[in-house]
Amino acid sequence: MKRKLITLAVIIVAAGLLLISSFDLFDTSESAAYSEFMSALENGAVSEAEFTGGKIKYRVGDTVYSVTDPESPALKEKLLLSGAEVRTSDGDINAVGDAIFNIFFICLIGFGVYKLISWYTNTFKVVRHTGVHFSDVAGLDDIKKEISFRVKLMKEGKGTVRDSRGIILEGPPGNGKTLFARALAEECGVSFIATKGADFQGALMGLGAFKVKMLFSKARRRKPCIVFIDEFDSIGEKRSYAGSGIDKENNRLITTLLNEMDGFEASTGVLVIAATNSYQSLDAALVRPGRFDLKYTVSNPDAAARSELIAIYTKNMKLDPSLTPEMLVKAFDGLSAAAIESILSGAAAIALQNSLQAIDARVINTAALRAREKLRK
Repeated sequence: MKRKLITLAVIIVAAGLLLISSFDLFDTSESAAYSEFMSALENGAVSEAEFTGGKIKYRVGDTVYSVTDPESPALKEKLLLSGAEVRTSDGDINAVGDAIFNIFFICLIGFGVYKLISWYTNTFKVVRHTGVHFSDVAGLDDIKKEISFRVKLMKEGKGTVRDSRGIILEGPPGNGKTLFARALAEECGVSFIATKGADFQGALMGLGAFKVKMLFSKARRRKPCIVFIDEFDSIGEKRSYAGSGIDKENNRLITTLLNEMDGFEASTGVLVIAATNSYQSLDAALVRPGRFDLKYTVSNPDAAARSELIAIYTKNMKLDPSLTPEMLVKAFDGLSAAAIESILSGAAAIALQNSLQAIDARVINTAALRAREKLRK
């Protein structure tokens, strides 16, 4: 925000100074009688003269005077014969036009700089506090413990046991991989940058590789830092050498990513966590030892995790006594965390719409049916 304000202030000041200079608001010339001007001219005292806007500004010594221009055809010749330097200006009309053009040009450049700073600032935002804790993430106890230990070693500059630079979280969608990464950063007290594969894809060739470099540059400046890349398979898919533009851009992205990963050690205070639903599609060079060589599976929640999720999602809901948490745990078997949340949120909405005092099994079944219909669409 401060950079934006500074940029705007510079633009305004530059435009103001240009406007002032264009209209000669600080004109310090002294008015003189035409007879005085002619006398100085006869004596050879006029060193320079400027014809501008119906006036003649002339210099005698260190002083500038101005008189009304009589528009005499012979006057310029006389000045030139006296040895004076003579200039002609088109006056205020062109001055206004020049001022408007120059101000527009400066504002255009300033706007471009402003947008560039805004783009750089808003791309890959660094979050100091995510506001999410491990208590908001059901299950994954072993993963929480192991990765937290690695982050602790990273913060202390001791690297990790296997000197890994990246971690892969793989598994079906909707089970809290992003939420886990946010909670990990908060619990470990490190900066957090969240991005996804689509952020590196665009119409301009080479822009994706530039964004990869910018991402890692920001992470290094904000260390200790966790970089989270969602939809990792969209940029880390196995390289193809078919020769199409898309293949070349994808290869360039992976090459840049590999170079950046090779450019820092685990002890530099940057840990990259990538999430994917298709681990088998990743390029072999990305998952070899020393890069994304640690893989944790985040699968659909088991009974214990479902119990935690139900407790979290129904914290502000009133359940009918006939509907016990145990029944919900059994009913939600095989569903993802996102699906469970969707069904319970839908049940709460149905109860509110029908002015029900509590959520019962019928409401849960209706919400589940609606959720399945949404998935089919």
